[in-house]
Amino acid sequence: MAVRTTWKIAHSCGHEVTHNLSDRPADRRAGFARWLEGRDCTDCWKAARDLDTESKEAWIAAKRAEEHRVAAEWAEQFDMPPLDGPEKALAWGERSRHQLVTAAYSALVSEGTWDEADWAVLEDKIRTVDRAGWWIDQRDAEGSDLPELLDAATSDDTGTENPFR
Repeated sequence: MAVRTTWKIAHSCGHEVTHNLSDRPADRRAGFARWLEGRDCTDCWKAARDLDTESKEAWIAAKRAEEHRVAAEWAEQFDMPPLDGPEKALAWGERSRHQLVTAAYSALVSEGTWDEADWAVLEDKIRTVDRAGWWIDQRDAEGSDLPELLDAATSDDTGTENPFR
C-alpha cells in the first residue's frame, strides 16, 4: 500500500485546503502535514504579510536612519573621508564601512594580537578607500579579513586625496 500524497489540512486560520505533498519524501509527509496544521493557509499568510508592509517599511527606515547616524558619528570621530559614488549608495557604503571596520577592530585588536600601532597603520589604509561600492561589496566579509581586502583594493577604489590629511 502506497503512502498517501494528498492531505486535507485544517489550517489554524480555519480554512481547509487539500495539499499535494508528493514532492516530499514519503516518510516526511505526515510530519509536514502536522506542521501545516499549525500555520495559516497560504492566502491568509500572504494577506497578513501584505497588510504589515507599512509598519515593516517604517521599522526598516528607522533602523537604517539609526545605523546611518551611528556611522556618521563614527566617521567624524575617526576622521574618515566622505565616500564617493552614486547618491543612492553613499549611506549604504558608510554603514558597510562602519560595520566592517568596527568588526575588524574587534577581531584584530580587542580579541586579537594587534596593538594600537598596528591598527593605526591599517586605519590609514582604510582612509584611502573611498569608493562606496567597494565597501558595499565587502559588507559580508569577516572583520579579520580587512587587511587582505585593503591590500587587494585597486586604484579604482582609492581616491587621489592625500590620505595623511
